[in-house]
Amino acid sequence: MKKVLITLSSALIVFVASVSSFVHASEPVDQTNPYRLIEQVADNTFTRLRKDRTLFRADPDLLRDVVKDELLPYIHTRYAASLVLGAQHYRQATPEQRDAFTEAFTEYMIASYAQILLEYDNQDVNVQRDQAIGDDDKIVKVRVDITDSSRPPIRLDFSLRKNTRTGNWQAYDVTAEGVSMIQSKQSEWKAPLRRDGIDSVIEQLKELAAKPIRREDKKKQGES
Repeated sequence: MKKVLITLSSALIVFVASVSSFVHASEPVDQTNPYRLIEQVADNTFTRLRKDRTLFRADPDLLRDVVKDELLPYIHTRYAASLVLGAQHYRQATPEQRDAFTEAFTEYMIASYAQILLEYDNQDVNVQRDQAIGDDDKIVKVRVDITDSSRPPIRLDFSLRKNTRTGNWQAYDVTAEGVSMIQSKQSEWKAPLRRDGIDSVIEQLKELAAKPIRREDKKKQGES
């Protein structure tokens, strides 16, 4: 399980690596093509990380801005949050609770992705070439291969959903080693939602999101 979680963390690096005033504006992203979207978001993110690496190492919390600027606009956060919440809890929640859960889940994602970006170290990323997309296709998976000198190559599959109103694509999930990030979060919060209720889980997410972004202790990692 630990290996899977590490792999999922690497997956998030690519899309956060699936959004600051001292950094130049990133290149516009083409949301009409899911393959180009993934490629451009990854390129914008890594370019920014390389450019201001010293600033981010001095103040890791600035990485939240990278996530908000380079990733968040291209993630369907409400859809992802509803999947994590699950059909039963989603139906039982009030509109206000749904909004609060989505907001808390979004802030949790921002903090989680910022923490992962702190570990970025020039990984090579190869995005699948464009494939034919049918007019009726609403869900597309885009393969990404990560090459890292410190570990074996990793295959990721990003799930993107087409907005039928705008025609734009947005990511909502990533699968690594057969494990879906959405499904893993569903499993993680299933018991707390059932036992404590949605309001309690919202507060837990807020507490997790508020934790400072700090580099993890490698020694402790090895002992865990």
